[in-house]
Amino acid sequence: MSRAFVKEQDDAQSVEELPDRLISPHPNFVTAEGLAQIEAEVARLSQAHAAAVAAADRAAQAAAARDLRYWTSRQATAQLVAPPQDAKAVHFGSTVTVEREDGRRQTFRIVGEDEADPAKGTLSHVSPLARALIGKAVGDTVRVGNGEAEVLEVR
Repeated sequence: MSRAFVKEQDDAQSVEELPDRLISPHPNFVTAEGLAQIEAEVARLSQAHAAAVAAADRAAQAAAARDLRYWTSRQATAQLVAPPQDAKAVHFGSTVTVEREDGRRQTFRIVGEDEADPAKGTLSHVSPLARALIGKAVGDTVRVGNGEAEVLEVR
């Protein structure tokens, strides 16, 4: 048996053995936008997987199948949470403006884990800051890292 044959076989095995993406143990709360994003990702990955099968691209098949398993699972466990009806306290789906001790003001919307992107102003409901903010009202302070932040607005 040549070394080239062994190497090819090793590569084929590594393609087929992609580890599954980790699924969060937390409830899969989502906003309407988050659910739409999950559904779009399932559709996109279904097409990508079909294209990889048609092209006999085993690496692309394995990657698409792994991601499709993840997103299908997230779709099946998604718990759609209606937008908050009041702005008296912070809830899942609320948009919150805080002021840190150094004077920085930041505005975040509390969303599901898969739709969170702090750089775009969305925080996962399981993040430390979001957990600290849930249930708080305007004027309340929360611990943020080594400092504090005051809740300025809840919408």
